[in-house]
Amino acid sequence: MSLGGDDGYGGDYEGHEARRGRGAAPEGHLTRTRLPEGDGDPYGPPRRAPGRPKPSRNLITVVGVIVLLLAAIAFVNRGDGKDGGSSGGGDTGGGGTEAQPTAPTGERPVDGKNATTDIASGFAKSEQGAQSAAANYAVALGSDGMFKADRRKAIVNTIYAPGVAGARLNELDKAFSNNKILSNAGLDASGDPPDGMTFVSRANPVGAKVEKFKDDEAQIAVWHSQLFGLAGEGSKNPVAESWYTDTFKLKWIKGDWKVTQYTQKNGPAPVGRDQAASSAEDMANAVQGFGGFTYAR
Repeated sequence: MSLGGDDGYGGDYEGHEARRGRGAAPEGHLTRTRLPEGDGDPYGPPRRAPGRPKPSRNLITVVGVIVLLLAAIAFVNRGDGKDGGSSGGGDTGGGGTEAQPTAPTGERPVDGKNATTDIASGFAKSEQGAQSAAANYAVALGSDGMFKADRRKAIVNTIYAPGVAGARLNELDKAFSNNKILSNAGLDASGDPPDGMTFVSRANPVGAKVEKFKDDEAQIAVWHSQLFGLAGEGSKNPVAESWYTDTFKLKWIKGDWKVTQYTQKNGPAPVGRDQAASSAEDMANAVQGFGGFTYAR
């Protein structure tokens, strides 16, 4: 608060200073004094409460921006309101429906499964659909069902083209008929494991790629690991892991991809980690407890 200048208080202040022996204020010198803060000064600003600093202008700005962003996100996720808030993303061209950020993209991998073999069916007629079909066919051909005559027949007739399935089934039946494959796997003539043992044969696709694709024909390679062996105490053929690349020639027949030719080669195989093998009981429980997948590109 200024007590000098042209506000009418200058003379009184100079007389007061002279009476206290400090002499008059020099001419032209503006003299100010500071009064104690408190409620006694009706002209001063209100005293700020201790411990409550004034919010920073930058902090207020940041909070405002965050609130606006959250409001924008909520508005986008709300959709256009015509379908009750469902997240069915669609084409924005002409339809007026905005694409939803969480909506699935790509093509639907399958329409269903074969009732007999439980193999996925109804794949899309595209590169994605062909890769999905090949991955699931690799699983079927690497399954324990191939070691049972009735299930082997159902699998072959499901995934192979009609003009190829009969000849391929005869080849496989002939290969299994001498029992050499079965005995090497530790199975009996019917494809059953010894009592107390669990037979494991499971393919686990890691990836697929298109080697050729044109119209209604495709050639797809599937890289996968394979678990194979007998899980159980005293097993002479414990479950081990190996790696293969399966190559399928596919043809679009009656609304689905069918195999016309199938080949397999070893690898690529990664370096194994220094990891202790699980017990036979743990391996058997894992195979029985963890189900497989329907694979899709």
